[in-house]
Amino acid sequence: MATPPAPLYRDPTFDGPADPTVVKNAETGRWFMYYTQRRANRPAKGAEWAHGTDVALAVSLDGADWQFKGTVSLDYGEGRNTFWAPEVIFEGGRWHMYVSYVEGCPSDWNSPAQLLHFTSVDLEEWTFQSVMDFGQERCTDATVAKLPDGTWRLWYRNEAGAIYAADSPDLYDWKCTGVVISGRVQSAPNVFSLRGTYWMLTDSPSGQLVYRSTDLTEWHQQPMPLLSTPGRRSFDEALGHGAMVLPQGPDSGFLYYFTQPGGGIRSVIQVARVFVRDGWLRCDRDAPFKYMLTAANTPVVRGGKSA
Repeated sequence: MATPPAPLYRDPTFDGPADPTVVKNAETGRWFMYYTQRRANRPAKGAEWAHGTDVALAVSLDGADWQFKGTVSLDYGEGRNTFWAPEVIFEGGRWHMYVSYVEGCPSDWNSPAQLLHFTSVDLEEWTFQSVMDFGQERCTDATVAKLPDGTWRLWYRNEAGAIYAADSPDLYDWKCTGVVISGRVQSAPNVFSLRGTYWMLTDSPSGQLVYRSTDLTEWHQQPMPLLSTPGRRSFDEALGHGAMVLPQGPDSGFLYYFTQPGGGIRSVIQVARVFVRDGWLRCDRDAPFKYMLTAANTPVVRGGKSA
């Protein structure tokens, strides 16, 4: 397939998609994109446009042509509440979603937040499992990866903008293990593996900060952030936020992110290629690239066939 369209996707209802996560649904043969459905084209007081949000779902046969499927029913809380930044992984015949939750529809950014855990067998019907209590008032933006010993680690943002970690033997029972990265305000961590190295992206005012690790415990910052300058493609003339990398083989992958072109609150989803060169993670968001998703190159944790 040729270079994908830019933008890759626009939400047809509220024109504010953010925080994309892409996985393969092997049962249907389709790719699923879950995202935060910000209400960017509706009148709002303060930050209300970014609250009261659902997790929405778009589906695609090829990863390029996406069709809006609707919103995901997450049965927790009463009335209109806020669901952000879904992290979706597969393990042992079951899907797990870890999603940020804020009660109600506040007009500022200061409300308490929690992480919720849901499970599914078909990626469409989700069952509530638990509130993840880490003893902090504001926990958001989960990302999950399997440790070398077969257990699991979850990274998240706390109220101070630091990245914390929690460990679990089974994806259900979690224990906070403390701060991982601090010193600057950052959010939306995403952890993945390429070229035998673990990588973490975090959102910051200067773009996507990049950290690398050999053991998922000690992290070292790469000097060059990604998506730190506006792109030249259509609707890409802004910093990239809420990024997620879907590896496609050992050396490269596709970076899904959202931009808010024109300085407003409306947003679009874009995709670019990432790769490892000379020990560093690289991305040229303006460069043309061959875009083709395959289950064979997709990690099992994202519904594919590769380890």
